[in-house]
Amino acid sequence: MTQGQIYKIHSDFYYVVSDGGTFECKIREVLKKQKEKILVGDFVEFDNGHIVKILPRKNFIKRPSVANVDQIIIVSALKEPDLDLHQLNRYIALAKYFNIPAILCFNKEDLKWDRHLKDKIKKIYEPLGYRIAYTSATEHKGIKAFEKILEGKTSVLCGNSGVGKSSLVNAVNPELNLKTKKISEKTQRGTHTTRHSEIIPINENSRIVDTPGFSNVRFDFILPADVDLLFDDIVCYRDGCKYSDCLHINEDGCNVLENIDKIDESRYESYLAFIDEAKEYKEKVKYEGRKQEYSKKVINNKTIAKISDRKRQSSRNTIKQNIYKEIENEDNE
Repeated sequence: MTQGQIYKIHSDFYYVVSDGGTFECKIREVLKKQKEKILVGDFVEFDNGHIVKILPRKNFIKRPSVANVDQIIIVSALKEPDLDLHQLNRYIALAKYFNIPAILCFNKEDLKWDRHLKDKIKKIYEPLGYRIAYTSATEHKGIKAFEKILEGKTSVLCGNSGVGKSSLVNAVNPELNLKTKKISEKTQRGTHTTRHSEIIPINENSRIVDTPGFSNVRFDFILPADVDLLFDDIVCYRDGCKYSDCLHINEDGCNVLENIDKIDESRYESYLAFIDEAKEYKEKVKYEGRKQEYSKKVINNKTIAKISDRKRQSSRNTIKQNIYKEIENEDNE
């Protein structure tokens, strides 16, 4: 049995890199029955061109689906398109949710942008402990520092289309020649040039995961009471709230609201937007229910396919019928 890591998935084929080279594999039927989803970045065991086991993950991101990454680098443009702090807060909260370290990179420093933004960025995000880098892919400014951020790690780059993610990677290693497209003059947005996730080596010990993008990040998969956990600058005041289920909107005795002057306006506005999305999820759970029949179970640390309740009942009925037949035959004798 050989171990390796999935570096690309295309159609039903999984491309694995290991010490012995690269291999094109398919999934064993038992994994298909367990409905186990394999992600780019997963470490697996494979044999004779078939993946037989998925090894435990360090972490993962649900969409785009990648696993076992060291950090998320959130790339924003200072200009063209204009810096969107609310979108930046979405990416930061996403990294927080999946418990993956995040680094903030502000690209296109060569353009004419509002220099007061730098003070604002520093005031909001430095106290939260985020490492901040400024770059210009076109003029090669800050690229050495950006390369150091990538050093020895597997990094996911996220950010709106058109902010220069691929251009930054090309600046670090021009031989990669990742596809780039200019942003639209009309919409001030770019178009995604990546169609699937793939791990790409930058140098001997640094890799990036090229992904189709994170443009549809919404927090409609968590409950409202959990949203403040994604905001270090809000959750730090939560214990002082009068009610344990306080959502920090207009409740009596809310310690967050009492300290609202210490929280940046854009951060609190983002929090309120995520609360609205989480309320949609709560309503969905309330009316649709969340009962789920799992397709696998773990016994003695081994994952095996689980028979559904319907099939299990069908099997029991067959056994009962056979018993009744045996009793009838004995009576007839």
